[in-house]
This record gives sequence, C-alpha cells and structure tokens, in this order.
Amino acid sequence: MTEFKSTERKDLRERAILVGILLPDGRYNPEDPLDEIRGLAKTAGLVVVGSLLQKRQQVDIATVVGSGKVEELQGLCEAQEADLVVVDHDLSPSQGRNLEKALGVKVIDRTEVILDIFATHAQTNEARLQVELAQLDYSLPRLKRMWTHLSRYKGGIGVRGPGEKQLETDRRLVEGRIQDLKAKLHKIQARKEREVAAREAVPTVSLVGYTNAGKSTLMNALTGADVLIEDKLFATLDTRTRRWPFAGGGHVLLSDTVGFIRDLPHSLVASFKATLEEASQADLLLHVVDASSPEAEAQIQAVNSVLEEIGLLGHPTILVLNKADRVPDRSFLDVLRAHHDESIVVSAAAGDGLDRLEQAVREALNESALDAEVETAVGNGRVLSYLAQHAMIRGRRYSDDDRVTVDCRLPRRCLGYLAEHGVDVRTDGQRMYA
Repeated sequence: MTEFKSTERKDLRERAILVGILLPDGRYNPEDPLDEIRGLAKTAGLVVVGSLLQKRQQVDIATVVGSGKVEELQGLCEAQEADLVVVDHDLSPSQGRNLEKALGVKVIDRTEVILDIFATHAQTNEARLQVELAQLDYSLPRLKRMWTHLSRYKGGIGVRGPGEKQLETDRRLVEGRIQDLKAKLHKIQARKEREVAAREAVPTVSLVGYTNAGKSTLMNALTGADVLIEDKLFATLDTRTRRWPFAGGGHVLLSDTVGFIRDLPHSLVASFKATLEEASQADLLLHVVDASSPEAEAQIQAVNSVLEEIGLLGHPTILVLNKADRVPDRSFLDVLRAHHDESIVVSAAAGDGLDRLEQAVREALNESALDAEVETAVGNGRVLSYLAQHAMIRGRRYSDDDRVTVDCRLPRRCLGYLAEHGVDVRTDGQRMYA
C-alpha cells in the first residue's frame, strides 16, 4: 500500500500540484490552460502550490504524462511539500495507482475534485443522495485503489461468504447501495414530475448555463428572490423556483438549476436528472453566459453538450450574455453577438438590459404556444385533467355524441402528449402569450 507523507503545518489545508495534459483536440484557455482546474481546486479548499503542463499527442497509457514528466513531478512534490496531485484529466484505476506509487503522494483526477465539491455543497436530502450515487458509480471500478473497508454500507446487505476476499465483499456492498440510491431517486423524480405537472397553467422558464455564469444573481434581479450568491463553482445544487412578475402585466415561473462545466462527469449528469426536471418541463430556457470570460464561447459549447446529453439541445432557448459591466473590452461582446445574433446582453448585478430580456421572453413564449381546439371524449378524464393543468382554457363545446371540444391556449410542448393519446388537436397558428 502506498505511504502518503504527512507533515505538521499551521495551514491544515491540503497542498496540491496541478497537472495538465494538452492534447491536439483539447479545449483550453490559451492564456492559462489550468485556469478551470485551479478554480475547482480553490472551491474544493485546496492550496495550489505548483503546476505542470505537458503537450502530448495522446495520454500515456500507464501514467498519463511521460516518464520524464513523472520524475519532474516527483521533484516538484518534494520541493513544495505537496500532499496530493490533481490531474486535469480522468484517470483510469491503473493510471492513478501507478502515479501514486511513483510520486508517494495521493493522486486524484478532475472528476474526483468535482464530486468532492458537490458533496460539500449538497444541503438537501435529495442532493446528498444524488452526490452519493455519483460518487459510488465513480468509485466502483476503483475499489482496489480507493477502498479498504465499507462496513458502513452493510445495513440490510448480506455479509461475507466463505472464502470471499474483502474486495469482493466491498464491491457487492457498493452495488447494493447503488441500487438502493437509484430506487430512492426514481421516487423523487416521479414526485417532481407530478409537482411540475400539477402547477397552474403559467408559462415556465428555466435558467441553465456554465457554473458561475451569474444565474443566481439574474434570478434575484428578476424575481426579488434571496437566492445564495457566491463567487464559487457549483454554489447552487438544488433547483429553486420563483415567480417572475412582468412589468407589463402577467408573470412566469422562473427556475434556477445546477451549473454545468466542460466534461461534466456522466455519473453526475445521470444522478442529477431529477434536479434538472424543471428544465426539461420548461416552456423556455435562458442560457446564461459569462460574457466577460475569455472562454465564453467554449463554455457555451460545453453547456450545449450537456443539454444534448439530457435531450434539451433543441428546446426553445434564449442566449443571455451576462456580466456586461465586467467585460474588459467591448470587442468581447461584439464577437459573441456576431456568432449569436439573437442573444440578449444584460448585467444582472447592475440591472441593465433586464427590460429587453423580459420582452424577448414574452416574444419567445408567444412563438412557443398556439391557440388550439382539442376534441376528445367527455369521459376522457386523463386528457381533460391534463388540459386543466397545462392549458389556459377559454371555453368548452359539447356535442350529442358525448364529445367535447376545448378552446384553449396550449404550449407547443403539450402537443406530443396529446398526440400520444390520440386526441384531435386543431390549431390556427395564433400566438398564445401576450
């Protein structure tokens, strides 16, 4: 077993060396390729005492970086009295094991740092369950390196059989816990779906975007809510929904969601699907971007990748270029707007551009809904209940053959549900939301 050195210091925070591998097809900040992992390390409470970069055509199959860089990294760890090495790349179990053996310090990868941050920020029972599931999914193939005994997970699960190794027992215990967590989260997701479906027939808008793009600040500015604002990555894990009153009358329900990041671990995306239920059911997404970041375009693409993974890439969306007051050069905005000509420029902190955003949301909601006549059997309680929950009903006409025609304002997203239930829907293309 690798011995990790430990020394007494006044500052008890772990001292970390950052390692980056620059691959030909990688996406990096040209000014500082380690900028994001440095921010993650800071959020995780680490003290960064050094860094190392290596350009490679492909990662080394044994140690990620080459043998020469491993020796250089070992010297850097000794000189800086580092407690651990953080690699800005996913490590296989064998790569992590080989690096720890060569360096004599703990080695973690990008995913482990993100999981640690999520575990620290999880406040609700749901978030804790989601984070634990993601951690166990990640840890299962790495038990040989990371786990020695998991007796705390033994509740309700069979004990070790004759001749079994401790590793095999631990693996079985983790697999049982994973199934238990998935069952609990499935119930939570089902409940959330019912809660969202049971809301009054008010348009819903959901904030999505890269972590630390200013979503919570924007939500506070639009709704007057007192949502936590921190200059940290992943400060918000739990979805919050607030009423957004429009200056011209009417309102929508606005939801904040967990921030995204490039190469967001798949285990986190899967476990946080219940949290993202608000976004999947929303009539409109507001994709919030930190326009002052030199990596704004790359962050837009990273968010789009996550949206594609959860099936929301084609959802009606408005791109919101936030933090306009912090843009160092107007050319930043000019370049972004040239690539995204229908984007809205705002400063949530200064309150600038919010009126334009409101108007854009109104127009987008108008385009995403239809005046419709829905015809079904009088006894079709499921469809009639669905319309009562999701549509703005203006009237009903009954016929002699036990049929009813519902005159309503209907979000386009409802058309799929009605089609699945064989309901006759006639639309005239007029706008729904004024």
